[in-house]
Amino acid sequence: MAMEPSSSSSGQSKNISRKPKYSRFSQQELPAWQPILTPGWVISIFTFIGLVFIPIGVASLFASERVVEVPLRYDDQCLPSLYSHDAMTYIKDDRISKTCAVNFTVKNRMKAPIYVYYQLGNFYQNHRRYVTNRDDKQLRSKEDVNEVSKCHPEDYTPNGEPIVPCGLIAWSLFNDTYRISNNNKDLVINKKNIAWKSDQKAKFGSDVYPRNFQSGGLIGGARLNESIPLSEQEDLIVWMRTAALPTFRKLYGKIEVDLDVNDEITIVIENNYNTYQFGGRKSVVLSTTTWIGGKNDFLGIAYILIGGLSWLYSLVFLIMYMMRPRPLGDPTYLSWNRNHESRRR
Repeated sequence: MAMEPSSSSSGQSKNISRKPKYSRFSQQELPAWQPILTPGWVISIFTFIGLVFIPIGVASLFASERVVEVPLRYDDQCLPSLYSHDAMTYIKDDRISKTCAVNFTVKNRMKAPIYVYYQLGNFYQNHRRYVTNRDDKQLRSKEDVNEVSKCHPEDYTPNGEPIVPCGLIAWSLFNDTYRISNNNKDLVINKKNIAWKSDQKAKFGSDVYPRNFQSGGLIGGARLNESIPLSEQEDLIVWMRTAALPTFRKLYGKIEVDLDVNDEITIVIENNYNTYQFGGRKSVVLSTTTWIGGKNDFLGIAYILIGGLSWLYSLVFLIMYMMRPRPLGDPTYLSWNRNHESRRR
């Protein structure tokens, strides 16, 4: 026999409300503040921006001017005259000496630490296929050293063994070397702490060691010590932080002694890296730093330009307000009211 629902249960179902729970937040009844940009506020804001930005820009320019920077291009100087029209034969023939020397005289005192950079031009590290030709899992963990799916053609050796680190970025590692002497006395180039600590700890594993590197079908740039983990291969870590522009600098090392005016500096270069094939340029750069880093006039110019424009805008608004003042919130300036007045005329 069918059971009829009790009156108490039907009464409870009728009392259930589907109305959403009331809250001041959902009904947008919370107190709010809407700024009203009066002419006085606008003029004051632009004036304040100018007062802050222009001094910062001037200070940045002065700091940039104090940086002593010596760039020396050497890919053309290190090319023997005999091979001036056949650079590819020179760079590919292992029997030809690649050693050359560049000399210069220090014109301004350079205070330690002096940073040594290599600079490459017309080298597109930002190319899509180049940037993605690496496997970050393999670089991070020993458990994924066989993961080379993103690294073709530098993924396996001809014997089918995985390459660690794999990919074109690691394969093209910069392999020119520099030896610097001051008045025939060798200077130590410290190559420790040149990479980002975050890269060493998070992106390159301390239990991952190079294996079969530069043993694939192509032979690229520098080789790696197989007894040192990737987290300590700082040259590799610096190189694999790819650059966004076709002309870029990367840190090679640091000189931790001062160079005085009129010091005779000799840089002995092993010119191994093949930039001749794609019309690239190579330079070695010695640079000091200040509180803004290396030489960078753009930062100071940008601050001064923004501050100057802000002051110009504040002056224009001030003149307009003085010549043609109007009450705040005057409804006669609304477009529909102005159209209505024009129709009445």
